[in-house]
Amino acid sequence: MGRFRIVDDQTIGEGMCTDIYFLRTEEILHREGLNPQVTMEVTATSLPSSWGVFCGLEDVLTLLEGVPVSLDAMPEGCRFFPNEPVVRITGGYADFARYETAILGFLCHASGIATAAAHITAAAAGIPIYSFGSRRQHPAIASMVERAAWIGGVSGVSNVCAPEGVPRVGTMPHSFIICHSSPERAFRAFDQHAGGEVPRIMLCDTHCDEKREVLIAAAAGAEAVRLDTPSSRRGDLRAILEEVRWELDAAGFESVQIVLSGGLTREDVLKYRDLVDAYGVGGAIANAPVIDFALDIVEIGGQPYAKRGKRSGVKQVYEHENLHHETRRAEQIPPKGAHPLLQPWIEHGRVLARPDLQESRERVLRALQSDAGGVPAEGDKQLL
Repeated sequence: MGRFRIVDDQTIGEGMCTDIYFLRTEEILHREGLNPQVTMEVTATSLPSSWGVFCGLEDVLTLLEGVPVSLDAMPEGCRFFPNEPVVRITGGYADFARYETAILGFLCHASGIATAAAHITAAAAGIPIYSFGSRRQHPAIASMVERAAWIGGVSGVSNVCAPEGVPRVGTMPHSFIICHSSPERAFRAFDQHAGGEVPRIMLCDTHCDEKREVLIAAAAGAEAVRLDTPSSRRGDLRAILEEVRWELDAAGFESVQIVLSGGLTREDVLKYRDLVDAYGVGGAIANAPVIDFALDIVEIGGQPYAKRGKRSGVKQVYEHENLHHETRRAEQIPPKGAHPLLQPWIEHGRVLARPDLQESRERVLRALQSDAGGVPAEGDKQLL
């Protein structure tokens, strides 16, 4: 442990960030001279939504590199449904039992964030969604949070620790405006000193009515205004948005766009998308419910076997051209015209490939576009 309550890479990599009963199991199996060859599958029997987005594989591959196991998995960004295996691990049980806690932690958390981001992106119907929620999570996992949100389809993220290739976005905090003597002075300072590549988006609800501040911002050269009114003071948010849009247009600022943030949910995105040009979404993505994956033995000693409530035997998930999924036993003939989703990633401890971040995100966006009948899954404009 370092100065903060953070488990270091070495401890996780050695399998020592685990539930204690795995270490006890490992010790007893060793004393009995047992190390059965097993195949285990990661599945979720239920989901927070109708489908999930698989994410977190990259960390699992890093964790198991050099461990004497083989691993097949869906590519990151694949959609999955209840009871479908997303990962399959084969090896001597005593060789990898201790890693179960970390494997599930990586997959459950990242997949939950990616799933929420995808459903919110779908609700936006082409309007950009930005991930503003890393402050709602432990800072040690900011990179994971933003990576998963990006794979889930958001158009940018706020935390500078996001992986390379993920756009960093943001406007200004309320404290920036309070540090100046007036909103007008703050807006003009931002316009004067922010880099030329930074969009002129002004936060307009710090000192007074939103209508007044957006007109001040527009006069100061704002390209867009951001409303972030706390929920306790919102009142009728639709009426506020309609009034802001009306007054901007009436004052000749038709091109000034509206960004909405502040405790937004998927339902908010649906309700206001006719008035809003971009959303900043925080906790609804970063604090998304985890996917309740489990890792269970489905084969031991080459024979199908599973605990009560689980389906025995090695399986394969096939995806048809219409994105419909079908699960069959691995020895069954594949359905015509479908392709298998679980592919080899580790062979006897050797990592064969690693997920490509952008390909994973494109996989999500293609599925969302198909759902929408060809409507773009994200906006053409990048406000932030």
